[in-house]
Parts: sequence; structure tokens; C-alpha cells
Amino acid sequence: MRLVPGLLACVVLAIVAEILGARVPLVGAPVFAIVLGVAIAAARPLSPLWSAGTAFASKMVLQWSIVLLGAQLSLSEIASGGLAALPVMLGTFVIVLALAYVAGRALGLDRDLRRLLAIGTAICGGSAIAALSSVIDVDRSDVAYALATIFFFNIVAVLTFPALGHALAMSQGAFGLWAGTAINDTSSVVAAAFAYGHAAGNAAVVVKLTRTLLIVPVVGFYAWKRIAAHRSGDKPVPWRTVVPWFILWFLFAAALDSVGAIPAPWHVPIQRVALFTIVIALAGVGLSSDLSRIKAAGLRPLALGAVLWIAIVVSSLAIAHYTNVSM
Repeated sequence: MRLVPGLLACVVLAIVAEILGARVPLVGAPVFAIVLGVAIAAARPLSPLWSAGTAFASKMVLQWSIVLLGAQLSLSEIASGGLAALPVMLGTFVIVLALAYVAGRALGLDRDLRRLLAIGTAICGGSAIAALSSVIDVDRSDVAYALATIFFFNIVAVLTFPALGHALAMSQGAFGLWAGTAINDTSSVVAAAFAYGHAAGNAAVVVKLTRTLLIVPVVGFYAWKRIAAHRSGDKPVPWRTVVPWFILWFLFAAALDSVGAIPAPWHVPIQRVALFTIVIALAGVGLSSDLSRIKAAGLRPLALGAVLWIAIVVSSLAIAHYTNVSM
């Protein structure tokens, strides 16, 4: 019962965010959820009565929403289209991570915030940030700031990508590859790519879903590092709280979809549930945030987010061009 007050607050806030997101789709419900959550937390400090529920939403609800996203991922789609995009995905991944380390240190940002911004930009926005934050000991305010930064550049991408694609006279396949590798969250990828064309949208979704799989090795690596850190000390390894179990369920859900155990008509309802639970979780992140810490960070995280976003936008185009990758 201790979870009910905070969790109910997250659900109510998510419903409000969904309504606002439907009215202003370029902003979207996830952005409204976290912004409203942060605003409420800033106006009135979080009651201890709410803390358990908001913490549950910001972690456990997010993990299960990621599992639901896996139910839409077919291994045959990866084989047919996603593998072709691997050079671009891996190339941009390395560039963003390296640049996050160099530019982040130059801006004086702490290691956790650098990691969150890098993973959110390089892989899949909010889902990747959520996955990483569940296996490393990170402050929720860092998560909130990273998510807010990533979502800001999602909006910029949705507004600018179609126009840039037309200016560059890109084909449908080329634009789908670019959008799928350079835009952070799935919803923004879909919005930008289908605005360019139906074929571009289909290509972008395949690339984006394949790119999402990078969550697995990245989260596994950081989980292993945390286990190794515990082993180096005198304390026993709390493996049950460290091993990213939800990634295993994510893969299991994808396997079920691959063998046809999840009927195609179920994909849209599952996606809607997954996206709504993500909004609930982000409301929890916002309500749990410490605005004083966010203010203390200043504009430096936004500056790093801009650097990383420009880097992935440019490098994905360059790598696709010089490796002759097409969809």
C-alpha cells in the first residue's frame, strides 16, 4: 500500500501529459510528463508518502516498459534491414561515446551525467537512459536532466529533419537510415521519418529497433563493472539487484515476436501500453527530481547534449556516404 500514493500521482500526471501531448504532438507526452513532474517537485518538496511510489515508477515501471518494447522487435526484421545499418550505428556509437568523454570533461560534467547523455544520444534516448540508470548508482536528478536534454533535441529533430532531408534530396531509404540512426527516441524517429514518406518511415523503424539492441551489451557491461567493483571490496555481491534481469525479458519478448507467438494485431496495443508506462515512469522521475541539483548543473549538460546531437547527425550522414550503406 505504501506504493499507491506516489504511483497514483504518477498515473494522474501521465494522463495529463498524454492529453497535452495529443494537443501538442511536437512536444509529446514524455516531455510534458517530466517537465510537469519537475515543476511540481520545484513548487513543493516531495512528501515522504509519495517517495516509494515515485521511486517504483521511475525504475520498475520503466524496466517493464522496455520489456514491452521488445515484443515489437522481430529478428527477421533485424536480419533483412537492420544489419545493413550496423556500420553507421556502430560508427556513430563510438564517436558519440568518445566525444562525450572529451567534451564532457572539458565542460566539467560528472561521469554519470556524461554517460547518460552519451548513451541516450547514441542508442535510443529515454529507454537507454532508463536502462543504464537501473544498473549504475546514479542520482535521479542526473536522469531527469539527461532525459530533458535528450527530449529537447528530439523536438529539434522532428522539426528540422524532414526539411533537411528535402534540401539534401535524400531518397526514402537514405532518409530512413539517417533518421533511425541519428534521432534519439522511437516516437521522434517515427514522427520525422513518416513525415518524409511512408517508405522512409518503414526503413527508419527497422533501423531504430535494431539500434535499440545496443542497450543489451552496454547495460550488461556496466552491470558487470558494478559486480566487479563490489567483488573488489569486502562486501558480498548483491547480484540480484545488479544483474539487468529486464534485458533478459526484453530478449525473450523479442524472441516470442520472432517466432510469431505475438500476433501482429497485438503490436499496436502493446506499443501504446509501453509508451504510456514510459510516460508514467518519466512522471516519477520528474516528481523525484531535485531541482536545486539541476539548477546547479546550469547549461553545461545542454551544451554537451548539443555537441553530441550535432555529432551524431553529421557522422551518420558521413559514414553512410563513405561506406555506401543504403536501405
